[in-house]
Amino acid sequence: MVGNRVVLLKDAAQNYPAWLATIKGAKHHVHFEPFFICDDEIGREFADTMIAKAREGVRVRLIYDWLGDFGKTSRRFWSGLREAGVEVRCYNPPRFDSPFGFISRDHRKMVAIDGIVGFISGLCVGQAWVGDPSRNIAPWRDTGIEVRGPAVASIERAFAEIWSTMGPPIPEHEMITEAPAAAGEVEMRIIATVPATAGVIRVGELIAAIAQKRLWLTDPYFAGTSSYVQALRAAARDGVDVRMLVPRAMDIRLLRPISRAGYRPLLEAGVRIFEWNGTMIHAKTGVADGHWARVGSTNLNLASWFGNCELDAAIANRGFAGALEHMFLEDLENATELVLAPNAKVLAPGPPRRHAGGYRTGRGSAGRAAAGALRIGNAIGAAFANRVLEAVEARLLHVVALAMLVLAILLVIFPRLIAYPFAALWAWIGEALLYRAWKLRNQTG
Repeated sequence: MVGNRVVLLKDAAQNYPAWLATIKGAKHHVHFEPFFICDDEIGREFADTMIAKAREGVRVRLIYDWLGDFGKTSRRFWSGLREAGVEVRCYNPPRFDSPFGFISRDHRKMVAIDGIVGFISGLCVGQAWVGDPSRNIAPWRDTGIEVRGPAVASIERAFAEIWSTMGPPIPEHEMITEAPAAAGEVEMRIIATVPATAGVIRVGELIAAIAQKRLWLTDPYFAGTSSYVQALRAAARDGVDVRMLVPRAMDIRLLRPISRAGYRPLLEAGVRIFEWNGTMIHAKTGVADGHWARVGSTNLNLASWFGNCELDAAIANRGFAGALEHMFLEDLENATELVLAPNAKVLAPGPPRRHAGGYRTGRGSAGRAAAGALRIGNAIGAAFANRVLEAVEARLLHVVALAMLVLAILLVIFPRLIAYPFAALWAWIGEALLYRAWKLRNQTG
């Protein structure tokens, strides 16, 4: 859709003030979907702002993800919001009748106010995105956009669809019936994905196929599928300048070697990979040929593509894409390029610049764990399919094989280690299926 105005916002320093200012100016409603909010100074500032608007009579609705928020926020935090009039819904908490339901997450990060302005980004709400100068901890690097114009209606509609899955829908008279008037000249499309739709990966593979000059990607948890990796390799071999900016310091340290295991095939095809030297780069962006761009919540891995609810903006505009390319080049000034050494190891050409680390909890979402599992699964699958293993994949497979052998020995010696947990799991699944069958029979009977 055309007629939009889009502003590129860098880091929490530009995103958070814009979000808070528009929430404070809301007249009718605030729709907020941040994945999680930390119960810290930043989270409480947002909570206080939403509470103030709710007490003024503005309808404030908030969706957070149960697993994403696990361990970050207290019950008192959420009860305080609800008692003040903020309507809060939790996406996909554990349910007895759905043992594996936790796999689906609401990973979106968006704000929409009064049907006039919307924000899409990779930022959640927490101190990590702001940093702590007193302790020499730099903020996380992240990217978002502010949208005004007809596309805001699509952002609002995406929120309403998720909201309705957890309870009564938003009343019809409170919904936007007409798209907002044109506010600019930017052409864009809102990509609102739900589990098993794979909209963003299809768009990504298409852009890789049609890019002619440049394809620059930023992603924090890369673990591409074989088809996506092949799309990037084919583009690089066709002469496209394909670059990826990824983190060196991850909030989940175990994922770094797993993610790195997939770099070699890309490097061999001519894809240039750079590691961010700061605390954490969390942005999820792409820009191609100085004309097409994507900004949003989707990581380049199986969990985001197939398992989560995600929200991204695909933008076809040379002015915006040029600004995103400029931002990417600025980021490369604080990054180290990886190269292939003669002995087949992935190496950096020199020592990285040191930055103080912080806010590493050692915990992450099921989506991030799935991204790592995908990389291991690719290596195991390649071995059984007799595909030629890359050197890094072979080393990863070696570690997995040894772990399996050790586990097998332990199970022979201590069989109850696995018997009891599996018995409990199968009992849970059986009871859940019986419960669902009973509910279905009552509904149809």
